[in-house]
Amino acid sequence: MASIRRAIGLLAVTMVVLFAADARTQAAQLKIVAIGASNTSGLGVGAAAAYPAQLQMLLRKRGIDANVINAGVSGDVTAGMLKRLDASVPKGTDIVILQPGANDLRFFGTKERRAANIAAMVNRLRARGIRVIVYDPPTIPPDFYQWDGIHFNAAAHAKIAATLAAQIAGDRKAQPNSEPKP
Repeated sequence: MASIRRAIGLLAVTMVVLFAADARTQAAQLKIVAIGASNTSGLGVGAAAAYPAQLQMLLRKRGIDANVINAGVSGDVTAGMLKRLDASVPKGTDIVILQPGANDLRFFGTKERRAANIAAMVNRLRARGIRVIVYDPPTIPPDFYQWDGIHFNAAAHAKIAATLAAQIAGDRKAQPNSEPKP
């Protein structure tokens, strides 16, 4: 009888250790959502070549277990992004990359309304404890574009992903609680 109790106790301890290890592994995964319009979705290059997929690959190569969700919707404007923000960014998200694009101005929006929508998204995400990276450079090199002068080419997506990966990896190194790289 004592050996059965010892075996059950050992089994219980083993299960607790395994569940704790699994919880640490799941907690260590960096959850990222990239929200934007057609350039985020990868129009013209495909989702696999778009910067969110490339970012995930680059972070994993750096030893960071990251899951990057592509929440890009072609043709979207910042008002649409703001409306779908909570549905697109699930609970447990660590970082949101906001790439607002230029559709607001292309579709008769104003700079002021665009800026207000971006600020509202950033504030809402930060209130949820989510780090926000706004990828909205003031100028984009002409060689970043496909033939249409609107959508990023594959090389641009790769450069954007590399820039974001370096920023995210650098920030994780600076945090004392971040997991060490293997």
